[in-house]
Amino acid sequence: MGKHLKIGVTGGIGSGKSTVCRIFEHLGAPIYNADNRAKQLMSENEDLKKKLRLAFGWDVYDKNDELDREYLSKIVFNNPPQLRILNQIVHPAVFEDYASWVQKQCKDNHPYSVKEAALLVEAESYKELDKLIVVTSPIDIRLERITKRDGIRREEVLKRIENQLSDKDRLVHADYVIKNATNFSLIEQVLELHKTFISELGFTAETC
Repeated sequence: MGKHLKIGVTGGIGSGKSTVCRIFEHLGAPIYNADNRAKQLMSENEDLKKKLRLAFGWDVYDKNDELDREYLSKIVFNNPPQLRILNQIVHPAVFEDYASWVQKQCKDNHPYSVKEAALLVEAESYKELDKLIVVTSPIDIRLERITKRDGIRREEVLKRIENQLSDKDRLVHADYVIKNATNFSLIEQVLELHKTFISELGFTAETC
């Protein structure tokens, strides 16, 4: 099939990146959700579990050998040095897992695949990709979306947003921007990019 395009999708909390990825999935693109895979690897990968225990103590896993997310969250929340240690342990495992996954998509003749991750820019993993899409959304819409979805207070949401990279800093690295706002159609924007990626590979959207 020739070249396989590796596309990244990122954006702040509540921006709608998962919705964007679901649309790409409906168009036939395989989706790699880095955050979900990281959680799975932390539960299944024995080497990773060993490193996490050494870094954060035996109690990071409970008596059933299940990751105690609440315990780990308390350690790394609002503690940049501890969060950095966690990322230094987890990111290489996700990187390796993603590389294997991409190889499978190439063998299955998918023209492009999509990697969804909240920290593509922060972790600099966008550099391994061919194109980066940043999803943006007005702050008031994001606040409403997250308070409803997660059942948390507005102040808590604002704190989460403040702890993340700003859209301005993400957009510096963006090849494409998808605007998730009232006057913009997500489906149309994603469809346009789908056609662009297919066209770039010498295909037409209809025959892929």
